[in-house]
Order: sequence, then C-alpha cells, then structure tokens
Amino acid sequence: MSDFDYDLFVIGGGSGGVRAARVAAGETGAKVALAEEDRYGGTCVIRGCVPKKLMVFASEYADMVDDAQAYGWDIQPGAFNWPTFRTKLEDELDRLEGIYRNLLKNSGVESFDQRARLVDPHTVELADGTRKTAKHILIATGGRPVKPEIPGAELGITSNDIFHLDTLPDSILIVGGGYIASEFAGILNGLGVQTTQFYRGAQILRGFDDEARGLVCEEMCQNGVDVHLGTNVLEMRKEGDKIWVKATNGDERLFDQVMFATGRVPNADDMGLEALEIARGRKGEIVVDQYSQTGVPSVYAIGDVTDRVNLTPVAIREGMAFVETVFKGNPTAPDHDLIPTAIFTQPEMGTVGLSEEDAAEQEPIEVYATSFKPMQQSFAGRAARVLMKLVVSQKTRKVLGCHIVAPGAGEMIQLAGIAVKMGATKEDFDRTVAVHPTMSEEMVTMKAPVRTA
Repeated sequence: MSDFDYDLFVIGGGSGGVRAARVAAGETGAKVALAEEDRYGGTCVIRGCVPKKLMVFASEYADMVDDAQAYGWDIQPGAFNWPTFRTKLEDELDRLEGIYRNLLKNSGVESFDQRARLVDPHTVELADGTRKTAKHILIATGGRPVKPEIPGAELGITSNDIFHLDTLPDSILIVGGGYIASEFAGILNGLGVQTTQFYRGAQILRGFDDEARGLVCEEMCQNGVDVHLGTNVLEMRKEGDKIWVKATNGDERLFDQVMFATGRVPNADDMGLEALEIARGRKGEIVVDQYSQTGVPSVYAIGDVTDRVNLTPVAIREGMAFVETVFKGNPTAPDHDLIPTAIFTQPEMGTVGLSEEDAAEQEPIEVYATSFKPMQQSFAGRAARVLMKLVVSQKTRKVLGCHIVAPGAGEMIQLAGIAVKMGATKEDFDRTVAVHPTMSEEMVTMKAPVRTA
C-alpha cells in the first residue's frame, strides 16, 4: 500500500489534465485525484476552440443566403438572433462539461471543485485548507488572456468574455494580429458587427507562411473587416456608453466594444512553485524536460502552462506521453514536430510544416503554388480566392510545408498532414490521382515550381 493518499494528483481539468487523469486511473489502475477551480473542459471546451468554431459556423450563414439565391433558391435573408444562438451555445457547453465530469467519474478519478497549490514535492493544499499527498503531481493549469498595460485597458474585454455578451455590439475594435484576434474579426464581421482590427505588426498571423497570411488578410478586408496594420492602441476611456480609443497613428474613434487578443500567459502564479524552486521561463511558463518533468522529480507539467506548443491536441498528447512514461514504464517524449493546424479565419487556413521563408533559410527549395477562385463561390459571383501551396526540398524532394487558404482548409490539412508527417515527396503527391472536381485536387496537379529559393 502506498504511503500517499493518491498515486497521482492532477491540478487542472482541461483537455490535457482530464486525459492524463482518466488514462492513468482507467488503464493502469492508479489512484487518481483532480482539482479544478473553474469549469471542466478548460479553455478549449468552455472558452476556446469549441464555442469559437460554433460561432464561426453561425457567422458563415450570411453569405450562404446570397449564394443560395445565386443558385436559384428563393430564400430571403433574415436577422441574426444573438440571444437564441447564445442560449443554445451555453446548453452545449454545459453538456460537454457534463461529459468531462462523467469521464473522470467513470474512470474512478476523485474530483475536487477548488483551487489547488503545491506545499511540498508530494503535497497539495486545496482552497479549503485540506491537504492531500500524492506520489506524482501533474500541473495542467493552462493559460489565460492578458490585457496590455495602457490607460483604460480595463474597459476592454478578452476572448473569455466574448461568449457572454448580453447583446452583440454595433461596432467592435479587435486589438491583436494572432489567430484569436483574426478569427474573432471574421466571426463578428460575419454576424453583422462593424469590425475594426488593429495590429502593431506589418502583417497579421506572424509566424505563418507570408503568402498565405497575406491572402487571408486581403480576403478579410474584402469581406468588410477594417484592418489597420502597424497600428496599436495608446489609450482608452469611457465616453457615454461607448469607448473612446486613441491609436498610435493619431486616429481617435468611438467603439461599442474593444476586445484585446494581444497575448496569453501561463496559469502558474501563486501555486507554490517558487518555494519548491520549480523553474519558470521568461513568460512565466513552467520549465520541463522532454518528458514533461520539472526540476522536482515528482512534479510534471503539460499543456499551455509549459508554453511549448499551445494547442489542445498537443496537451492531450503530452498527457498520454506522461502516463506512458510514469505509469506504464515506457519513457515517451511527446512529438512536437510537423503538427498540422487550422486557423478558422474567414477564409480558413490550414498549415503543416515549414513556411516558405523558414524553409528557404534552411536549404534550397522549390515552391509549388496555385491561387484561383473556387467553382462554388465563383458561380455565385463571389470573388473569394483560395491558395494551395507546397514547399519542397530541392535535395530530398520531401514536402517540407503545405499551406492551404480555402473553405474547409482545416479538413484538408488534417489529411495532407499525414502525408507530410510520413515524409512524402513531391513525386508521391504527383503519383496520386486527382479527385475531380475538388479544390484540393490542385495539391496533386501542380507540375512546375512557381519559384525556387
């Protein structure tokens, strides 16, 4: 019998923590407990990917009505009813949270609905003062959005608040140029909100392929988002029931709402880490080795709190690797290489591997790319352009990067990701027969490079 209350104590009930707890308890018979101070499901389920994607779906119906008319359907546009959608959204999130709670219960994990912090390498203290001991402790507390330090920043909201608005604003300023800012710009614009986006950099979606993000920005502007690059907020103040905003370019404007999507930080404060001398990085992230272990051998951390690759499926993979390593005696490092990902901007973007710029810095490359108007939209008279792009090593012929900007790009990149992960060459793509007529067939029909670098 163990000297501890539990074999594993998990702090954090998001995707990574729940998976690790559930698998450790269900597959290895470990005695497991989990503490969560807020809602189960974490950022992804409660205030991230899931509600965001449902909002993306909601926002895309506006164009569908126009398209349907062009295809001969006699249907008339109506108004979007935010309260109707929001009620259904809240019901769905409640349902998903219930599923997460049941998964833990059915796996035999004991849950505590309160905050937990570390007291020593094997002890956690709950908010009510109760102390529990565990052979292993796993921190999976995720991250949170932060507002910039400017006068009046408290008047703004973050992505956490967007789902709870009582009414949709008539106008909104979104500050930031990452995928969260850009996705919400598309969503709110699609829902009929007059949307302005400020980003201090030269182009949105920094770190992604230049050509792909350039097209996304161009199309967002075409769709009616008022994007201002090289622009940031200096100060804000309340003016009547609006927010007065002064920009770095000297502009002064009024908005109903301002949303900051200017960065996220790991949730690792006030957890007792300093007393245990558990190292933290520059952004406050918990420093771990390749097996997600901290400098204190009994304490591990996974997911966004480690600021490695901040994606839900990655946190889940890290949780599984942790269980393999610690409870199944099979040391497993999570694989962070060639992770396919989708950005649900409008247009959508899917990407795996290296951008053209990063690949060209490493070795001589060939670029195969095509941009065109897809059949469905062009028939309806819409001018939306799509991009299919492969970045290929001249030497090995391997596809180093694949970038798609198109409706359904996320669905396409999942499958292209398998090929790229397997090390497919350009010739492997060429040998594959096209599925016609589809947008994605262009992936296997591009014969000559558009440029080399």
